Amino acid sequence: MLSIRDLSTSYGQIKAIRNLSLDVEEGKIVALIGANGAGKTTTMKTIAGLLTPDQGTITFLGQRVEGWKPHKLVSAGLSLVPEGRAILGQMTVLENLEMGAFQRNDQAGIKDDMEKMMNWFPILRERLSQLGGTMSGGQQQMLAIARALMSRPKLLLLDEPSMGLAPIVVSDIFRVIKQINQEGTTVLIVEQNVKQALKIADYGYVLEAGQIVYQGTGESLLTDEKVKEAYLGGRKHE
Repeated sequence: MLSIRDLSTSYGQIKAIRNLSLDVEEGKIVALIGANGAGKTTTMKTIAGLLTPDQGTITFLGQRVEGWKPHKLVSAGLSLVPEGRAILGQMTVLENLEMGAFQRNDQAGIKDDMEKMMNWFPILRERLSQLGGTMSGGQQQMLAIARALMSRPKLLLLDEPSMGLAPIVVSDIFRVIKQINQEGTTVLIVEQNVKQALKIADYGYVLEAGQIVYQGTGESLLTDEKVKEAYLGGRKHE
């Protein structure tokens, strides 16, 4: 579904990712892990059209899309839940969900999807008229994921969905990510909670200093000694 080859993106003179190549197969969950500053968010922003790469290709559903504007990528079936959630704090939960479907005009389908989101995230049903900015971090993350799903993406990009959340909420988020995938949405996830991410991932890539250094199935990376030492050690890796 997604194929990236020799991708490089810079911030000014600093190359944040260098000659990065990865693939996301349709129907799979793929995890991109690495330390802070490894280039994970830069990769996600470049795929989603928020940053323009210096070089390399991004092929989505057989079409070259590097340099496309974000709204065009959303129309093509690619949706990003950004790091920090970026919900619309002065708008209600309902309005945030409606914004997720802003490029659609199938009212019956939108209504069905709204119902599906509230079944997946029951708290949203209780808070439909509440302003997004007054919700807890976990509730905002659920809203951000639901809003992205309202565009009916074929590929969902999740950038640090568990950041700053309580462990019980993190478990809920990962359970729903698995469910979203089982219902047909392909997922690429960047996550600092390496263990949780690799547990649900079919395949994973480890990013260091802007380059892929290891790759393999989620299961094989979980048991890889180098990965365990770097990311699954005694202290929680930030």
